[in-house]
Amino acid sequence: MESIFDPWPWYISGPLIAIVMFLLILMGKKFGMSSNLETMCAMCGAGRQSDYFRFDWKANRWNLIVIIGAAIGGFAGAHVLSHDTSVNINPETIENLNELGFSSAGEAYLPDRLYGNEALTDPFAISILLIGGLLIGFGARYAAGCTSGHAISGLSNLQLPSLVAVTGFFIGGLLMVHLLFPLIF
Repeated sequence: MESIFDPWPWYISGPLIAIVMFLLILMGKKFGMSSNLETMCAMCGAGRQSDYFRFDWKANRWNLIVIIGAAIGGFAGAHVLSHDTSVNINPETIENLNELGFSSAGEAYLPDRLYGNEALTDPFAISILLIGGLLIGFGARYAAGCTSGHAISGLSNLQLPSLVAVTGFFIGGLLMVHLLFPLIF
C-alpha cells in the first residue's frame, strides 16, 4: 500500500494513459483540457454572440468531468497521497534557480516566489502570471488545442497537426527556459 504514496513510474502510468486514450478513440471522443473552455463558453450562452460557440455543448459534458477529476485528483495527490513534496531535479538546476531567486527549487513543484501567498501582493509576480496565462490561452486557441490535447490525444490519433504543435511546444519551452527565463528573472 505504501507504493501508492510514491510517484508512479512511466511503465505503470504510461500504459494507463494509453488504455484511456484507446477507449476514448473507440467511443469516438477527443480529449483535451482547453476544449472544456469552449464547452463552458457555450454553456454560458456565448453562442448568442458568436457562431463558433453555437454547438450542442451537452455532447461534451463528459469532458467537463475530466476537469473535476483532475482538480480532485491533484488535490488528493498533493495533500493526501504525498508524504514527500521535494522534487528530484538536477543539483545544477537547483543552483541556477536559487541564483534567480527561487529559493524553494527542489523542495516543491511550484515556486513560492510566484505561487506563495506573498506573491499575491507583488505586482511583478501578478503581472508574470497574468501575461503567462494570456499567452497560454492564446497559444492553446491558436494551436487548436492545448499540450495535453495535442500530445496525448492528437498524437494517439496520428494527427500531423498535433505532431507539429507538440514540436512547437517543445521548442517554445526550450527557448523560454534557456533564453527568456534568465532575462525575466
